[in-house]
Amino acid sequence: MPLFGNTFSPKKTPPRKSASLSNLHTLDRSTREIELGIVYGPPVMNIGGQSLKFEDGQWLADSGGSVPGKELQRLKKRNVQLEEENNLLKLKNEILLDMLTETTAESHLMERELEEMKSYHRRKK
Repeated sequence: MPLFGNTFSPKKTPPRKSASLSNLHTLDRSTREIELGIVYGPPVMNIGGQSLKFEDGQWLADSGGSVPGKELQRLKKRNVQLEEENNLLKLKNEILLDMLTETTAESHLMERELEEMKSYHRRKK
């Protein structure tokens, strides 16, 4: 039994007022763009004087070089493709040299056997 009367019961808090009286937050992006005339571009940021733009899931350098970011990325991709092709051609070249070496060795053996047969035949006569 409490000493001073009722048990502890805090006052109920009043319901919160709406943060915004506007219904714009309920609209989807395209409707908001039409209503407000807002055109969203890709996100851009400046870090240390370098401007970066987020496009196609990657941050690209917007400026700061003689080659644009997209072109640089395309050239890097092409470089990787050419390196892979170069490695494949080196492998093929090595295989062909091995085949040539094997064929040359077989040819020398056949020539030696032919010379031995000729000399054997000459001795018999």
